[in-house]
Amino acid sequence: QGPHDSEAGSVGVVAPAGKQGWHFPPSPSGLSPNSEGVQQRKPNGFLPGKEAERGSPAAGADARALPEAQAMLPAPDSGPGVARAPIRLSWRRLAVLAVFSLYSLVNAFQWIHYSILSSVFVRFYRASYTRVDWLSMVYMVAYVPLILPATWLLDTRGLRLTALLGSGLNCLGAWLKCASVRQDLYPVTLLAQTVCAVAQVFILGLPSRIAAVWFGPKEVSTACAVAVLGNQLGTAIGFLLPPVLVPNTVDDTDLMGHNISIMFYGTAAVSTLLFLLTGVVFDEKPKYPPSQAQAVLQDVPPEDYSYKQSIINLFRNIPFVLLLISYGMMTGAFYSVSTLLNQMIVTQYLGEEVNAGRIGLTLVVAGMVGSIICGLWLDYTKTYKQTTLIVYILSFVGMTIFTFTLDIGNLVIVFVTGGVLGFFMTGYLPLGFEFAAEITYPESEGTSSGLLNASAQIFGILFTLVQGKLITDYDPRAGNLFLCAWMFVGIILTALIKSDLRRHTVNSGILNTDIKAVSDLTFFISVVLLHLNI
Repeated sequence: QGPHDSEAGSVGVVAPAGKQGWHFPPSPSGLSPNSEGVQQRKPNGFLPGKEAERGSPAAGADARALPEAQAMLPAPDSGPGVARAPIRLSWRRLAVLAVFSLYSLVNAFQWIHYSILSSVFVRFYRASYTRVDWLSMVYMVAYVPLILPATWLLDTRGLRLTALLGSGLNCLGAWLKCASVRQDLYPVTLLAQTVCAVAQVFILGLPSRIAAVWFGPKEVSTACAVAVLGNQLGTAIGFLLPPVLVPNTVDDTDLMGHNISIMFYGTAAVSTLLFLLTGVVFDEKPKYPPSQAQAVLQDVPPEDYSYKQSIINLFRNIPFVLLLISYGMMTGAFYSVSTLLNQMIVTQYLGEEVNAGRIGLTLVVAGMVGSIICGLWLDYTKTYKQTTLIVYILSFVGMTIFTFTLDIGNLVIVFVTGGVLGFFMTGYLPLGFEFAAEITYPESEGTSSGLLNASAQIFGILFTLVQGKLITDYDPRAGNLFLCAWMFVGIILTALIKSDLRRHTVNSGILNTDIKAVSDLTFFISVVLLHLNI
């Protein structure tokens, strides 16, 4: 490279020891980022570390002193004579997003439909509440040991294979449930739910990856929110539909089994259709990169990527570790509330199983609205830390209000407080994914979001077990206060996170470029129509 390379915008930063092969991407003006993310030119116009390539000891010291945030990006082999693929958006991204959201929906439905009918399945399988709760908690247990293999598969074998595995296992688990509708076949239904739980491992880590690979910088947060929305919608339908399909026919277990069969076979049919659509719609990536950040990453030879080093980099990233713990606390609390909602409501309001499902629906639908609003807000403002912290605080406030209004004897108030809780608590989920993608770029979005989900599952298991015990031994208020205490700790950890928006720094140089894309409004309307199958 010649001295004019910095003018061409092709200069990279040499990585410090242990990070060989990764370079900070070029800025449009050949500037280097300081600790605040502001680009600063070195006296000779080169980025720190470029002189080290030419043998300057002083510059070598600069390169070794670079913070990790500046040492992780691949150096593109682009010069004045090397053209990078144009930045364009594909309409196919909407189909990919819609199909993913729908099979994620079915997977979430299969997670929650046991716990919202806990009293029904306790009677049908002649099992304890604890055994029925495990039909929900198996989702959390399966995720923890399998997340690293799943993210390795995503990073090394790609998006299409991972999507097919998630959709295919979801379909297989649904059909296995159809063979478990007999009172002595609890082990079979547990096996089927375990298969669905394994499918979830290949699903939950994809929203931020799909958003990053297929969507442009002005819509990536909205796309991630819509992908997460599919899972939330499945939870909402899981709260609403099962109590209607499978009423608690206490004196007629044959009718109960028939109703359960209808629910299981319907789920299996939909899962099969979505598996076929996944095979048709999903591609590894679009023909052209949708953003400068993706264009930079696509220049990295596959042999230069190290999954092990990526994991090490993430755990050395202190802001990410803080987010990992705080995200786990918030989402684990949401999982616990969702799993135990039926028990909480029925404990305070006897015989209100149907209203328990409706309250769960209210909680999740409000959260879906919160997710979309938060996604649009992030795309507009890029205020990741501020938004995440505010939503975390408001979730804590909502949980506190829900705790102290649950037992006042008025279901209308419980509906309202449940909606407020859901708006903020569920709306937080895509914020965590996108914040992690920003502060860990260029590490794989699938790996960072997978670790976030693993943290959520671990906290979810612990919170569900402890809160369930507190509800049984004391009352729902004791269990909810337990969650409030941990959410307060999460607020403190979130406040300590340093906001280092690496991906935004890369994309900010081309935000005014003429990208062939539909407007944000057209994009949002298209996604809504696809969700409604219009």
